Amino acid sequence: MYDFTTCPDRRNTSSYKYMDMLKMNPQVPEGIIPLSVADMEFKNAPEIAEGVYEYMKNSVLGYTAPTEGFLQAVTDWMKKRHNYEIKKEWIAVSDGVVPALSDLVRATSDEGDGVIILSPVYHPFKQTIEENNRKVVEIDLINKGRTYEIDYDNLEKAASDEKTKTIIFCNPHNPIGHVWTKTELKKVYDICVKNNVFIIDDEIHNDLIMPGYEHTVMAKIAPDAGMHMAVCTAPSKSFNLAGMQTSAIIIENRDIRRLYYKSRGRDHRYSVNVLGMEACRIAYTKCEKWLDECIDVIHENAVYFEEFMKKHFPEIVVYPLEGTYLLWCDFRPWGMDEKQLEEFMTKEALLFVDEGYIFGDSGKGFERFNLACPEFVIEDSLNRLLNAKKH
Repeated sequence: MYDFTTCPDRRNTSSYKYMDMLKMNPQVPEGIIPLSVADMEFKNAPEIAEGVYEYMKNSVLGYTAPTEGFLQAVTDWMKKRHNYEIKKEWIAVSDGVVPALSDLVRATSDEGDGVIILSPVYHPFKQTIEENNRKVVEIDLINKGRTYEIDYDNLEKAASDEKTKTIIFCNPHNPIGHVWTKTELKKVYDICVKNNVFIIDDEIHNDLIMPGYEHTVMAKIAPDAGMHMAVCTAPSKSFNLAGMQTSAIIIENRDIRRLYYKSRGRDHRYSVNVLGMEACRIAYTKCEKWLDECIDVIHENAVYFEEFMKKHFPEIVVYPLEGTYLLWCDFRPWGMDEKQLEEFMTKEALLFVDEGYIFGDSGKGFERFNLACPEFVIEDSLNRLLNAKKH
């Protein structure tokens, strides 16, 4: 059994989410834990800290190419955890999935071309497209109450435009927490392949699947699917290693892989964090039980959260947490606009979550809660919400 009850003190540790919380409200008292940025409020698996320490004692931390151990660990993990068989030469490294998205957008489209996103969606998708002088082709998911569906008609229309070259697809989806079914994936895949739209498949959360749901790597959806996409993976969400800045981008198509490396080279980014590669290797080879226990804790937090909201705020729609550790909630019944809602959360409830509007206009009035924390943090946060609403 691992320790998922201790909440490390991350103030004054350069934690982005804590610094952002204090920027929004400098008067936040000690003990308030933000539920925003997608990293965990858990202690890391001890095997990782111990293993990295041992590595540092015996290694020179110079320029390093992808190690054989790292490549083998990624290959074995994908096969064991996702039944996804890959070759080592398909693995392209990156200092993060978000930088890889930018590299892939440049590799698969030209300036002025269209890149599709399905909103509400992780906000760097849109930023990446705009910053690379591409056209954002934003298609709203269809809100069905407690779930979302893809608007296939609008997706087909957008994909059929000869200037649309790429889609950034979130699998499972952040922020709505939906694990796409094989049927849904196949429909997206068929539309994209028919219209020669390259798929950037962001699977950074693909290890974090809740009980009762099954994740499918999109590259498995058809025999040659891998030739039409890049599968973006990392240990950063699964094992809380975002600060290690190491990702494995799986690109089967040799031509796209070459263009990807050319795009990376434009910024003279030729290597990744040597300790990140070692931390990834250790996580994938020694920490699977830690991940399984972590998922159980997140699932229990989601159950507690939904029951609390059902009892005290039945008007608030809580979307089922199928994958990720990010819970999506519709607060529009409270009748506040997005700025009023943010003010209430940060000033009265002392709740620091990710505001729905950052994920696109269709996210206005929603909130995204990070459940990767000890249960007492969720309890304390929701009781603050209850007390603030009463007053």
